Amino acid sequence: MKIAPVRASLLALGAFGLAVSAPAGAAAVKEDARVAVLVSQDAAPYQEALDGFRDYLEQQGVRLPIDVQSLHGDAAAAAAALQRARQDRASLVLTLGSIGTQAAVRDVRDLPIVAGLVLNADDVAKAPNATAVVLEFPVETQLRYLQRLLPGQRNVGVLFNPSENQARIDAATRVAAALGLTLFARKVESPKELPDALDSLNKRADVLWGVADQMVLNPQTVKPILLFSLRNRIPFVGLSATWVKAGALYALDRDYKDIGRQCGELALKILQGTAPSALPPVAPRKVVYSVNLKTARLLKLDLGGQVLQAAQTVIE
Repeated sequence: MKIAPVRASLLALGAFGLAVSAPAGAAAVKEDARVAVLVSQDAAPYQEALDGFRDYLEQQGVRLPIDVQSLHGDAAAAAAALQRARQDRASLVLTLGSIGTQAAVRDVRDLPIVAGLVLNADDVAKAPNATAVVLEFPVETQLRYLQRLLPGQRNVGVLFNPSENQARIDAATRVAAALGLTLFARKVESPKELPDALDSLNKRADVLWGVADQMVLNPQTVKPILLFSLRNRIPFVGLSATWVKAGALYALDRDYKDIGRQCGELALKILQGTAPSALPPVAPRKVVYSVNLKTARLLKLDLGGQVLQAAQTVIE
């Protein structure tokens, strides 16, 4: 998908040096402020986030040039895009996606960075000039939705690679206990350990919870995990709508336009004088989900009318 060019009216306002307004009671944004945007991929969520970013600034009465550069999935294009941002005297860099974010965090020290559509805060953790709206939902959010959508499932199985997710699983264990759930976590340190780890959960877990983990959940493990789920009638939940289409019972998803608005909120605060280091990364504030009704029938689960009505997408 091609990223739409910046609206001519916004460029014209910046070109003629017209004043940039700010909400009542807020600090003013400098008249010569401008934003450089690096869009990592040509896909719908990136366009939606960019639209949300623009819409938020316009709704706040903030009109300034927004220079959009698409990297088309090519990390090598990021250096030239960042060089152009400097030449254009950008006041702030918005990066959408990991490719642009990683390049900006590595190469830019003199400009504030707002990152969106990155999995978690790791990409910006070592950059005091950067903050982010991450894709990953807090553990508590995920487990509360599990309770809401599957209220009878109290024993939660999860597979994880400790080198990637030990801290997350430790936190999940504490959260699960507070919510009255029992977490059965099984380590997977190599692909050959996956079958035994799955089998160990067969008589223990009521539901298999998927967390982002490159070792455990990847294109090569989709089939064995979903087959285990169906054969043993243990629903697999997560990671995304793609997994739901493949046979997962449900997955939480994001409102990408609203993520763009959240990026706009962070950007406006920075343009009004707040240091990026004073703005910790935030999770998506809107949660939506998709459901595979065919999988529910195969698992002999009745999700209830309210769950299905509230779903963003129902696959039948």
